[in-house]
Amino acid sequence: MVTIKQDVVCIGGGIMSVTLAKLAQELDPNINITIYEKLSSCALESTQSINNAGTGHAGFCELNYTPLNKHNEVNINRALKINREFEISLQFWSFLAKKYKTFKPKSFITQVPHISFVRGEKNISFLKKRYEALSKTLLFKDIQFTRNKETIKKWAPLIGLESKDEMAMTKYEFGSDIDFESLSHEMLKILSKNKKFRVQTNHEVKSISQQNDKTWNLKIYDNKKDEMILVNSKFIFIGAGGSTIHLLQKSKIKNQKGYAGFPVNGEWLICKNQSITKKHFSKIYGLAGPKAPPMSAPHLDLRIINGKKQLMFGPFASFTFKFLKTGSYLDLIKSIKGRNIFPMLHVFVSNLSLLSYLIKQSSNSYKNKMNTLKEFYPLAKEKDWKLETAGKRVQIIKPYKKIGGKLEFGTEIVWSDDSSLAALLGASPGASTSVYSMLNVIERSLKRRIGSKAWKNKIEKIAPSYNQDLSTKPSLFIKTRRSTYKTLGFKI
Repeated sequence: MVTIKQDVVCIGGGIMSVTLAKLAQELDPNINITIYEKLSSCALESTQSINNAGTGHAGFCELNYTPLNKHNEVNINRALKINREFEISLQFWSFLAKKYKTFKPKSFITQVPHISFVRGEKNISFLKKRYEALSKTLLFKDIQFTRNKETIKKWAPLIGLESKDEMAMTKYEFGSDIDFESLSHEMLKILSKNKKFRVQTNHEVKSISQQNDKTWNLKIYDNKKDEMILVNSKFIFIGAGGSTIHLLQKSKIKNQKGYAGFPVNGEWLICKNQSITKKHFSKIYGLAGPKAPPMSAPHLDLRIINGKKQLMFGPFASFTFKFLKTGSYLDLIKSIKGRNIFPMLHVFVSNLSLLSYLIKQSSNSYKNKMNTLKEFYPLAKEKDWKLETAGKRVQIIKPYKKIGGKLEFGTEIVWSDDSSLAALLGASPGASTSVYSMLNVIERSLKRRIGSKAWKNKIEKIAPSYNQDLSTKPSLFIKTRRSTYKTLGFKI
């Protein structure tokens, strides 16, 4: 069997792997990179448009990013962090648009206002505190707050105003809707112009093992040719969505021990009736219900997919055994190992109310889901809304203390000790902060190859605010934001 030599292997053809490949190629055009994807095309799982919310997560409207602390004060640190990281994504996409005429921002990003919406005095008090804390910062200075029902009607015409409950909204004009599937294919088009880059679809990684020289051997099954191939790579990135945990376990690196996945299913109610979609021009996020996980906070979103408007409401979260939409109901069972069984048990026992909620939601009827939608949009009619399955979200179970475990809603990169392998676990904010995450991977694993001076010079062009705090640098913030918004087609 002939061994194929590579500098970089990316497992999984979603937004993370594609972003890593394009960044690495920009920093070193001579680097050999191959993406191996199990399915027939790239970006068909979590990155596929229908499988995610398409929100450019920037902390503008996501209320779970700004929790109340024990002193009843709003903690905005996570929102600030995510916003800074999202700005880096915007900067990189803007850089590509300026450099490559074929890279079209209009095909994947649309300016869509981000709105937070609450009812009841307690929740309004929280939203007002959140607004006051965020509006004092440079990054969120343009956020608006209102309790005026006429203003609310103007911002969100579909929201019902007949309720006797008091309500309030915040609005950020420069939010975005992003088609990450289209974005991935836009980057793949320009990646493929370099002969040192390849994509191999219908290829499934069967084994990963480190060699004495610290390189990695991968046995990969070619489903089309019905044959096994052997690949040797200096660096491996695992960005395979829900199946990352299985692949990480195959690598047998020390740092993966104790990690596991907590799979969550999702569904959307989708409306494609243009007489309705034309009346809604924002993403409106509410608060998650009691015992509900953060990712189930209801939102009514304008989506632009393949150039066409549609509305999506949800996600309706429930329990599942599958780690991928195209996965197996044995995924969760197969992920159980000696080193992670106690962290898993600890998490499931510690989160019985969450587990119970997700299991109950699995049998939630279409009618009940429509009733939830009507809390946002009272005039919604069943004939206009179709229920569709979204992608899976495998949340992180990680070892905690001696034999315990903890559940985390976010993303995390797990590394081998020598940084020659990196694996991305988790979900939101995920794709929105993909550029920041992948720059971290490159800086830790490939910077030596690129060289410190070349790295610094190129990063300043690709992502000017990387490793800088935009919230403390007004001139850099104004310069980069104006430039990126203009290049990406935002009205400023």
